[in-house]
Amino acid sequence: MMSQLKKKAQLTGHNGSIFSVIADHEPRHIISGAGDTWIVRWNLDDPEMGKLIAKVETQIFSMLLLKNQNRLVVGNMNGGVHWVDLDHPEATKNITHHKKGVYAIYQVGDAVFTGGGDGVITRWDSLSGKTIESLQLSTAAIRSIDFSPPRNELAIGASDNAIYFLDATSLSLKNSIPAAHENSVFTVKYSYDQEQLYSGGRDALLKVWDLDVFKSTAQRAAHWFTINDLALSPDGEYLASASRDKTVRIWRTADFKLVKGLEAIRDHGHVNSVNSLLWLPSGELISASDDRRLIIWE
Repeated sequence: MMSQLKKKAQLTGHNGSIFSVIADHEPRHIISGAGDTWIVRWNLDDPEMGKLIAKVETQIFSMLLLKNQNRLVVGNMNGGVHWVDLDHPEATKNITHHKKGVYAIYQVGDAVFTGGGDGVITRWDSLSGKTIESLQLSTAAIRSIDFSPPRNELAIGASDNAIYFLDATSLSLKNSIPAAHENSVFTVKYSYDQEQLYSGGRDALLKVWDLDVFKSTAQRAAHWFTINDLALSPDGEYLASASRDKTVRIWRTADFKLVKGLEAIRDHGHVNSVNSLLWLPSGELISASDDRRLIIWE
C-alpha cells in the first residue's frame, strides 16, 4: 500500500544540491549529479558508500545514461553538454551549446534531445555526440521533456507557461497548450496508457490533460510551492510529485486523490527543496534534494 510508504535509507556525500538522479545499467544502482559538479554511483543495497565516477567543470542540472555505450550525457548550468565516457572519464568533452542551463535531456532511439534555458531544443547523434538540428521552440527556458512511443511525440514544458507537442521524427509542432499553467511548466509526464499527460509548475498545481482534446480534466493544488518533478509508479497506478516546499506527495492516478505525503518531521524526509524523483521497477522511490541527500522510500 502506498499509504505505508516509508523511509528505507538515505544517501549522503554530495557537497551541493542534487538536481538529477537516474537509473544505472547495473540493477540496484543509481547515479546522481549535483551542484558540487560530482557524478556519483550508488548501490542501493550498500547505501553508505557512494562512488565518485566523474566530475565536470560546473553545476549539473540534468543527466542521461546511454546504456549501450556506457556514456553519460550531462547538462550544466551554463548551457554546456558533457559527453562522459564512464570507461575513460578523463576523456570527457564539454560542448558549449545552449546559451543558458540545460534542464532536460531525453533519448529516443539513436537521438538525444536537450532542452536549454535559451528555449532551444536540439537533436544530437548519440553515437558521435554531434548536433543534428536545433529548434527555437520558445523565448523562455525549456524545463522538461518526455516521450510517448505510440504517439511518436515529445511533450515539452517551458517557462513561457506552455506545453508543446512535437513530432519526434520531424520536430514539427503538432499541438500546444499556450497557458497550461499560471507560471513555468517545470515537469511533464505521459500517463501509463499514453492517453493523458501530467504536468506540474511553478504555480504548485498538478494538472491532468486529455490528449484527444488537449484540455485539462483534473487539477490539484498539490503543494505550497513549485512542483519540480513528477514520477510515475511502474504499474502506472500512482504519481509522485516533488516540490520546493520540501515534500514528496503520492497521488492515485485513477482519481488523483492524495494517498501519502512524505515530510521532514513525521517521515524523516527532506529539509530543503526536493528537485528530482526516480521510481524504480522494484517499487522503491528515490528523491533528491537541495539538502544534499538522496532518500530511498519503500
